[in-house]
Amino acid sequence: MSIDTQALRAYFFKLGLASEIADIYLALVAYGAQAISELARHSGVERTKIYRLTEEMMASGLIELEVVYKKNIYRAAPIANLQILIAKKEQDVRDLQAGFISLSEQLDELYRHSVGTKIQHYKGIDGLKQMYWNQTKASTENLAVLYENMQIRTNVTFFERWARACNQRNLTFRGIINDNFIKTQQEWYGRHSNERLAAWQSRYLPDDVFVIKHSMVIYDDTTAYYNWKDGQIFGIEIQNPDIADAQRQFFEMLWVQGLPVDDLIGPVQKNNVS
Repeated sequence: MSIDTQALRAYFFKLGLASEIADIYLALVAYGAQAISELARHSGVERTKIYRLTEEMMASGLIELEVVYKKNIYRAAPIANLQILIAKKEQDVRDLQAGFISLSEQLDELYRHSVGTKIQHYKGIDGLKQMYWNQTKASTENLAVLYENMQIRTNVTFFERWARACNQRNLTFRGIINDNFIKTQQEWYGRHSNERLAAWQSRYLPDDVFVIKHSMVIYDDTTAYYNWKDGQIFGIEIQNPDIADAQRQFFEMLWVQGLPVDDLIGPVQKNNVS
């Protein structure tokens, strides 16, 4: 029975083993227990390399050593021993994943403190979706001044995934809304029923108090602006703690002037706004 040597070499390589190890192992399986000199001849691997590689193979459980008349004899160990190496690789991946989360958080924190201001531009629907998804990683309350709802510009599938991620992280939201936002919400929920934000409060501002022409969201050190009017779809994120704090003060000034939605519309309509 023949074996695909290249496939075996490729598999060993994925496990982090040199391709020559596959050649040595195959020679041991085909010709049985051997000394170094025989192994070099049957495998085609130089003797000087075999000394080093057999140590690696012993550590990986691929070969067994027997001393016969003061001579080292090597034999192939069961290939099932690779399961031990595979299990170790799997644990290494889990450790790397766990370490990545911690490292990513530390580097993000360092980046926020080391860079004074970062401005990121986004274009198109996919760009806006990325901006919305960035909100799901917030560690502070999301404060929003909203011109229209996001569902009509993304889609129900994305919105449900976004809302679910926000709810799972227990994120809280407060929104200042206008007539246009209420209209888009009521039109949407007149045709759809989907997952919603669990922690959402809103207050209404009429145009004669404050005109809302685009949407803005503030969270952490980020102020995000969204625009999709007149066929222009783009967004801007400004990461700067001073700007974010200033916009929070601006939001709170508007919030106290806003009319609670309960006082504005009835219970059925309110359900379509929240």
